[in-house]
Amino acid sequence: MAEGVVGMLILKLGSALAIEAIKVGTGKLCRQAKASSVVRLFGQIRDIKEELESMQSFLQEAERFKDTDNTTASFINKIRGLAFEIEDVVDEFTYKLEDKHGGFSVKIKRRFKRIRTWRRLSLKLRDIKLKLENVDRRKARYDMRGIAIEARNSDAHCRSTDQTSYFPIEENLVGIDESKNLLINWLTSDFQQENVISTVWGMGGVGKTTLVAHVYNTLKIDFDCAAWITVSKSYQVQDLLKQIIRELQKSDLKGELRVDIVDMEKRSLVEIIRDFLRGKKYLLVLDDVWGIDIWFKIRDAFPTNSTSRFVITSRIHDVALLATGNCMVELKPLEAHHSWELFCRLLSCKSQTHSEWEKLYKELEVQLTNNAILDVNIVLMVSLGDLPYILKNCFLHCIVFPEDYLIKRKRLIRHWVTAGFIRETEHKTMEEVAEGYLYELVNRSLLQVVERNESGRVRSCRMHDIIRLLALAKSNEERFCRVHDGSVSSSAENTRRLSIQSANIEQLTLSSEVQLRSIYVFDNGLTIDSLKSFLKSFKLLSTLDLQGSKIRRLPNEIFNMFNLRFLGLRDTEVEDIPKTVGRLQKLEVLDAYNAKLLSLPESVATLRKLRYLYVATDPKTNIKGVVAWTGIQVPNGIRHLTDLQALQLVEASSETLCHLGALTELRTLSITKVQREQCADLCNAIMNMTHLVSLAIMAINEKETLELEELCLPPTLSKLEIGGQLDRKRMPQIVSSFSGHENITLLALAFSKLDEDSFSCLLVLHGLRALWLDKAYEGKSLHFNAMAFPKLRLLSISDAPQLNDVVVEESALQSLVHLSLTDCPELKALPDGIEHLRTLEKLYLRGVSKDLTKKLQNKEKTNECNDYLKKINHVRRVTVYP
Repeated sequence: MAEGVVGMLILKLGSALAIEAIKVGTGKLCRQAKASSVVRLFGQIRDIKEELESMQSFLQEAERFKDTDNTTASFINKIRGLAFEIEDVVDEFTYKLEDKHGGFSVKIKRRFKRIRTWRRLSLKLRDIKLKLENVDRRKARYDMRGIAIEARNSDAHCRSTDQTSYFPIEENLVGIDESKNLLINWLTSDFQQENVISTVWGMGGVGKTTLVAHVYNTLKIDFDCAAWITVSKSYQVQDLLKQIIRELQKSDLKGELRVDIVDMEKRSLVEIIRDFLRGKKYLLVLDDVWGIDIWFKIRDAFPTNSTSRFVITSRIHDVALLATGNCMVELKPLEAHHSWELFCRLLSCKSQTHSEWEKLYKELEVQLTNNAILDVNIVLMVSLGDLPYILKNCFLHCIVFPEDYLIKRKRLIRHWVTAGFIRETEHKTMEEVAEGYLYELVNRSLLQVVERNESGRVRSCRMHDIIRLLALAKSNEERFCRVHDGSVSSSAENTRRLSIQSANIEQLTLSSEVQLRSIYVFDNGLTIDSLKSFLKSFKLLSTLDLQGSKIRRLPNEIFNMFNLRFLGLRDTEVEDIPKTVGRLQKLEVLDAYNAKLLSLPESVATLRKLRYLYVATDPKTNIKGVVAWTGIQVPNGIRHLTDLQALQLVEASSETLCHLGALTELRTLSITKVQREQCADLCNAIMNMTHLVSLAIMAINEKETLELEELCLPPTLSKLEIGGQLDRKRMPQIVSSFSGHENITLLALAFSKLDEDSFSCLLVLHGLRALWLDKAYEGKSLHFNAMAFPKLRLLSISDAPQLNDVVVEESALQSLVHLSLTDCPELKALPDGIEHLRTLEKLYLRGVSKDLTKKLQNKEKTNECNDYLKKINHVRRVTVYP
């Protein structure tokens, strides 16, 4: 995908030339040391940019034929290497041109040093240009064995990558209804048989995971607990048992599994799982099992006196034979009519133009002529080859994450933005464009959605192992990224990105010519000493993501990386960021969320290109729906960071609140320790944030009253979290400021002291999809009138000590899926009208009255108990705890 590398480089060259225009316009260029050398460098950059632009469309077509033409493959590889060299020169040049640090004497010395720098870089660019011309000459001006260069319809590609409005909520299953029904029947019938193993097997990519995932998501709420475990080829038994515990913890509503398992041995892990599952009805999926030994190594963890259902997927027939009786499904390639249906669905997004379809026909013709269609990788390559170059870069980037890794949407988008893959459009930010690309990859089945939020947006995704193998091969070929997993010694040469998935980085070989741009660390055993010696070689690094590493301090070498754009310290032990962070003038992301920071240096305020600043510590678990983290004080000069998109989580102070109003580009703001007298300044600051999407406000303590009646929320807001008392009399004024916003989909309130009247003000929020009330309701009754909250999917009310009556009128809450009522000791009856909630799938009750608990647990087997159970007979999963 050399055209992807060249395309990104052309954008970077354009940015460099924009600097020239600015400096010429302000007269600064003539003041540079040896200005003629600088002008000459700009001229060389302009010449190379024009050369690459003329080459790019050719490369897009040449990419299709390099597998059948060795000369073309060699040409593409040389162009890619030269593009990397150009990028190195341009990055150093623009840094030197913009560097302003130091006093007068330092600047004088720097000017003389730059005379040599300009000369060196100029000679380097001249040498690269000669190489380009020689490569060009050998290819006879890009004429490749009579292959015509066809103009690509870039507008069509723009349309295909910008379809953010559509993404499937569930996978469209084709041709596997019979297998699906069999599997559902085995999992839901004959519960007299305690343990049943069902297996699904077949070739890679045939749809095993898709089938089982559909059934699992449909049935898991019918079990007391459920877990999905994806098994890698190189699994370790202890790690697998820990993974099972972590998955079970997600459905552990009673808190029985809240144990520290980090250093536990196999025997202890087995006992914990067995004790937890004893007497329960549970479902466990083991996805992508490669050998029968895995089952015999972990089966002791599952008690025999429980109703258990296991599903195992595998490509190996011997593994499928683990099935109980005949509970085995073999998935085969689709039949002709199903294949045609799926083929039509894949092609339905193609542009309806003659040139587009003729191009597809020629591609398939070439593949068939060379018998390459028999290789499943080549079949998948047709989908990959159809991607625009920006999407190809975004797709290949996903291999930096380990096998079966849960990729968070926000983290992925931040990576793409800082890598330079994304460009703003006229009406969309880079983040919005990037999310559109993510959905495009999902729609093309190159990424699998694992979890969505209440609004239906992707929360996390995963790359299928077959797709990942294809991407890894392509990445190595394209020198895009190398993965170091510690299994064998490897080299970091001839690549721009490195994914470290083993603490043993001594096995990595380096050379003086290596110029890595991105390092991603996924092993928490990495030490500060090994990292320090490793980083010395990479002065042009642009991304360093250490998320999850257990390092306590940062090596000084990091703060010499003038090209750094992304510094990821989330979930680390880092306690301090030195003032030398001010050297990182290109930094766009500083992510220290859930690190151990107590403060930020003043120099952070000089990082004018910063877009994301995440700083929060010490999570508190006593509040479910509202931000309850400890923030830190931000530097006084925070007002200068006018490009900030996200600021989370900061402590309120008079100085900070005065500066926040200048941050007009914010999309996410979380602020804590707000005092009553500060609310007016806070409301004024928020009034300037016309693009705000997510807002969280936490009072200094639960007794503090937040005066928010002057709060004027932008129409873009979709998520609002408020922790603090609200004046009941002023609730109509407070709610009126955002009552007309259909975009508000999530509202979380804590300590609000709502009663019947003040709660009724919230009923005008017709667009809500999730509502949390935590220690927020003090009324005795809660009434949902007809048509109340028509889109609400989740309702959670906790710690309402006086609540004794809930009424749901017919046609209210008609989209509700999950209802949770906890710590409501006076609640003696089910919500009146709960039988009308036909979409309700989960009902969770804990800490309600003893009478209600007994009736729902049906221990007395009375008619009254039976009547209660009939009212919720349609609810698929009912959980009741004392």
